[in-house]
Amino acid sequence: MKCSIIMLYLIFKKNMQTVITLQPLLHKGQNQIAIGFKYNEAVKSFIKLLEGVKWSQTHKTFYIENSVINKQKIYQELRNKNWFVDYSALTSVKAVPTKIKIDTIKLPTLQDSQKNSLERFKKWMQQKRLSANTIDTYVEVTYQFLRYLQLKNQQTITTKLIEAFNYEYIVAPGKSISYQNQCINGIKKYLEYSNQGIDILQIERPRKERNLPEVLSTTDVKAIFDNTHNLKHKTLLALLYSAGLRIGEAIDLRLSDIDSKRMLIHIKMAKGKKDRYTLLSPSFLELLREYYKVYKPKDFLFEGQTSEQYTSSSAQQVLKNALKLAGIKGRRITLHTLRHSFATHLLESGTDLRYIQSLLGHSSPKTTMIYTHVSDHRIQKIKNPFDSL
Repeated sequence: MKCSIIMLYLIFKKNMQTVITLQPLLHKGQNQIAIGFKYNEAVKSFIKLLEGVKWSQTHKTFYIENSVINKQKIYQELRNKNWFVDYSALTSVKAVPTKIKIDTIKLPTLQDSQKNSLERFKKWMQQKRLSANTIDTYVEVTYQFLRYLQLKNQQTITTKLIEAFNYEYIVAPGKSISYQNQCINGIKKYLEYSNQGIDILQIERPRKERNLPEVLSTTDVKAIFDNTHNLKHKTLLALLYSAGLRIGEAIDLRLSDIDSKRMLIHIKMAKGKKDRYTLLSPSFLELLREYYKVYKPKDFLFEGQTSEQYTSSSAQQVLKNALKLAGIKGRRITLHTLRHSFATHLLESGTDLRYIQSLLGHSSPKTTMIYTHVSDHRIQKIKNPFDSL
């Protein structure tokens, strides 16, 4: 059976034009996924644009943080290009830790009763209508935790056991803060499902590093639009900026979501499964009508060449080309930067922070408050105490 699988893989690999290999990588004390491929300029250009992907000069490879979500994301993005993705190394080889050898924690195979419990946990989360990515992540981390309980010959979950798992399996091997938060969230959700009688609030999550977002000036934004000559591409980028949308929200829009009578755009089932309305710019509406006359989309507002939904990777390539033509270099500008710029420019023009929060779909005003830290206009108005000396 094993030989047959290998033979099928070799035949498939030979017939494929491009093969991408994903392997575990330890870089700067953190577990990463190395993205390997035979040199190809098109592949290189595409991978460079993927969110979260970086280049390691030390290891001479592209890499991304090793997490369940990133594994799914990188696999899906590459498969969408019809490239063969060999991820066998990620499932068979554990990443090497920095402080304590992972070999010291050999987790046993999960018993059938626990596998059944895990399957019921998954169905319970599906009934709660959690997103597919969240469910997969929580199932994966809970799977590891249940194996840890089996290793310790424990059936009752206690705070001390969770803390021991947190240290031995996550902190000591040098796994990322993101992965640690995923594990804690997954365990908390499992405790909620199983009605375990421990105070889950005692389990604290570590704080992630919070960096200020990159923001473009209005001059830079105009230069991007002026250097985007394809009508569809210009309309898409203009939508992201004028409405402050995430790229996923933009490509999910349908024709019926544009309300030109009330000059609003209806964003349905966005992040957090929430609906909201955002601005429909009169200038953008003119551009949108011109775009519709030429391309005549049938269902989604933006469709690919085969009438399928437009992809985020294609949109990122559009932005990259525009940045190059506009001469904007040396900064990490992504599609999300247009959303950040929209919010910051609204703030600088005097828009109340509460309205900006509503337009962006933020659950907490704390998230929106970050734009007060990147607004040059506000900072420039502050009088320096040195000038009063």
